[in-house]
Amino acid sequence: LGVTFNQNMGLDQHVQTICSVAYSNIRKIQSIRHYLTTDAAKTLACTLVLSRLDYCNGLFHGSDKCLIHKLQLVQNSAAKLIFRAKKYDHVTPLLHSLHWLPVSSRIEYKIACICFDAKFHVGPHYIQQLVITYGNPSDYCLRSRDDSRTLQTSRRKTASFGDRAFSVAAVDVWNSLPHSIRHSSSREEFRHSLKTYLFSKAYAL
Repeated sequence: LGVTFNQNMGLDQHVQTICSVAYSNIRKIQSIRHYLTTDAAKTLACTLVLSRLDYCNGLFHGSDKCLIHKLQLVQNSAAKLIFRAKKYDHVTPLLHSLHWLPVSSRIEYKIACICFDAKFHVGPHYIQQLVITYGNPSDYCLRSRDDSRTLQTSRRKTASFGDRAFSVAAVDVWNSLPHSIRHSSSREEFRHSLKTYLFSKAYAL
């Protein structure tokens, strides 16, 4: 699938590969940047750089912060490339202008979207089996019916790797979302509301 794990289930080598390829593509775009409009540069950056950061990025949930930071530096470089900013220019206004979620938020977005699809029987059956709501009458005594889309917490088999399992990560991300987002009536509404929420949270709007 194009994802590399080491013997300790770490993603260090995988992140190194992503960064190497992404920076190579950034340099290629940089070599022709003066021929490109801002929109064209953004399109190339999304296609050749952000696509690398987003591919299977749900696997990064719970990873070391230093790995997420390395990926964030790649995104920062892409944003500066688009606006032809200098090396030490503040990058947050650029990311905000591009309406790009930071890497950590993009990871949450991916997991939440997979979770929403699974709850409504879209996607692989084995993923659907990992997303379980409190559906029994005995469960409702612990929470109101208005919160019926809360997911059951899965047991963690190990303290380190268990938190990164989808069955655990999905619950953590999904249950942390506001009630109104979890109760979206459609896939489009959910994705729009989720992006708006994560964007506001990331940039403290």
